[in-house]
Amino acid sequence: MVSGTDEHGTPITLAADREGVGPREIADRYSGVISQDLQRLGLSYDLFTRTTTRNHYAVVQDIFKALYDRGYLIQSEALGAFSSTTGRTLPDRYIEGTCPTCGFTDARGDQCDNCGNQLDPTDLIGPRSKIDGTVPIFKTTEHFFLDLPAFAQELAGWIGAHEQWRPNVRGFALNLVKDLHPRAVTRDIDWGVPIPLPAYEGRPDKRIYVWFDAVIGYLSASIEWAKSTGDPEAWRQWWQNEQAKHFYFMGKDNIVFHSVIWPALLLGLRDTFGPALHLPDNIVSSEYLTMEGHKFSTSRNVAIYVRDFLARYDADALRYYLSAGGPEVQDADFTWSDFVRRNNDELVATWGNLANRVLTLSYKHFGAVPQPGALLSEDLRLIADAEGGFRSVGEHIEGARFRAAIAEAMRLATLVNGYLTVQEPWQLLSRDRERAGTVLYVALRCIDNLKILFTPFLPFTSQALHEMLGYTGVIAELPELGQRNSDDPHVVLTTDHRGTVGHWGPSALPARQPLRTPRALFRKLDDSIVTEELGRMEREAGISR
Repeated sequence: MVSGTDEHGTPITLAADREGVGPREIADRYSGVISQDLQRLGLSYDLFTRTTTRNHYAVVQDIFKALYDRGYLIQSEALGAFSSTTGRTLPDRYIEGTCPTCGFTDARGDQCDNCGNQLDPTDLIGPRSKIDGTVPIFKTTEHFFLDLPAFAQELAGWIGAHEQWRPNVRGFALNLVKDLHPRAVTRDIDWGVPIPLPAYEGRPDKRIYVWFDAVIGYLSASIEWAKSTGDPEAWRQWWQNEQAKHFYFMGKDNIVFHSVIWPALLLGLRDTFGPALHLPDNIVSSEYLTMEGHKFSTSRNVAIYVRDFLARYDADALRYYLSAGGPEVQDADFTWSDFVRRNNDELVATWGNLANRVLTLSYKHFGAVPQPGALLSEDLRLIADAEGGFRSVGEHIEGARFRAAIAEAMRLATLVNGYLTVQEPWQLLSRDRERAGTVLYVALRCIDNLKILFTPFLPFTSQALHEMLGYTGVIAELPELGQRNSDDPHVVLTTDHRGTVGHWGPSALPARQPLRTPRALFRKLDDSIVTEELGRMEREAGISR
């Protein structure tokens, strides 16, 4: 699991200009912030790195040269967009206007999110700078272009064969390949990976375009990870192995880069690194998430910053909410009322209450996992249902159906709650202690299985439950920040999985295993939070309720 902060391009230089600092300082700052946020969210990357490392520069330049030597990078002149106020180049995504195909008034200079067509800034009707609203100046400039049409037929066949992709991704990608044009891979900018050709050596005004170097980060991060393990060739086990599976996770505005451009680069690199590099198996793109009916906008303070959120709420609560109700295949709206409802009705009342009351009864009356008596048909049926979750939940996860996966895990928790309601172990304790112990054993065993099923979504509380059940060790290691490569020092986010004890399969919870003192897994949130958070939005973004 690799990724990193994408640190080149005009947005970084614009932020640096506003603050009167260099782009490196901005990149260093936000790379640190993002890595810390991901660590606190428990996202266990094997390596979360940066695109400003020496390793990344070397891999990007090697790929650029290989594509150039094979004739896939064409040198040509084109109109480039420049800010009329600063003279700096404007990235395509910072230019908006009316789409010439469908008339959408907020199309971007690289694509129209309404009809899906690829665009150039010069295609837009009434182009304007997204930064200050001024009309860009278009000047002729020389660039290198990736010959995307050379891959159109092969890309169309490859995309068409992936029927398991989310419909929004597959449909969008198939529409893109119908009309491919060469796409610029360089820009008039002084912040980025230098062009590795003799004629451009030392030139401060030309760099490789950020979209080209950013997608290569998946490969360069894998190579960096391999070096950090002591086996520099280990990346090949993933990238040149037909049995490997490659999943890419992103928002919908990045579909074009991962369904068309990155696969085209990989196709163009055939045999460059030995055997062909693996193409994406699944492009898991979500739709848009809005906030209380408003589009997220950091410039307008319509945003929720991770560190601010985690200062008030738990990471697992956010992970659950976005997994259970996020924009998986259609746009979704984050509302504070729905966040509080899901936290209280689902996390607290269904799953958290189940674990807490069973543990509390077992700990108070037995002090350990009870020794069961003979298991009845209803006991065996419930255990089988819970253990069947490794198949049903697992299939949903493998199919990138995360909402369905967590809903299935919650359904199984509801079955256990129903079993307890019928069996009433709290009543049995006074008249049939052995049967009460059997019922609690069955419930604990199911909870032990559910603990694993919930771990991908709720790693922090699953680990806490693991310990309350009397286990030692870590189900799934959490990420750490540190330096991994002395020859290219930089802070990265890594996860060392060698110490994990969890596995995706039924538990064998031993009877008489001592239990630890139970505690609540989740915090119930007061309804007043909704008013408080909406008031904060109103003050910071000027949004009326």
